[in-house]
Amino acid sequence: MIRAEDTGLVLLAAGRSRRFGGVDKLAERFLDKPLAFHVVTALEAVPFHCRIAVVCDTSLDFAARGYTVVENPGAADGQGGSLRLGVQAAMDAGASAVLIALADMPRVTAAHIYRLLDYADGPDAVIASSNGVHPTPPALFGSNHFPELLRCSGDEGARALVRGGHHVITRADELIDIDTPADLAALRAAYGLKPEVAAIRAAARRSD
Repeated sequence: MIRAEDTGLVLLAAGRSRRFGGVDKLAERFLDKPLAFHVVTALEAVPFHCRIAVVCDTSLDFAARGYTVVENPGAADGQGGSLRLGVQAAMDAGASAVLIALADMPRVTAAHIYRLLDYADGPDAVIASSNGVHPTPPALFGSNHFPELLRCSGDEGARALVRGGHHVITRADELIDIDTPADLAALRAAYGLKPEVAAIRAAARRSD
């Protein structure tokens, strides 16, 4: 296994929300908090070596939640740039492994993250999540893969590494990612929130 205490959490939160019409989707309300803060809350008790949030043009205060914030001015060039910045920051902080998570995946659980850590077998580890059909973040990488992660570019990111790694299956609804307004509406509906109620709550939160 790889210990959480040796692992840097890299939260990728610099997507440009193109399919959200230019709105900062990570700040959109889901239940009682912004979308991005669900995974932040879920993982706050995991004793990571460090927490890095790679962001671009967001109003959310990740620093107040214990993260070192790294700005990615080139987020439009794809996820690979954010990945490089986050991994470099984790390395600079002394982490010997990195866990890559996405801020638009609000159903990720700490229990699943501990399963990824438990399956890891040292610096050669590549452990990704899976819904039983395809691999996805969150994904854990041992230090021997840092050089390759630092060469990632474009939207491909670390997908090739992830495809060739070990895949830990969990429930598909834990790995939902929110890319469009329809995705968020479906998630709210799954929690019994009618569209008009969700809209009223979101507007009220923005005015606070």
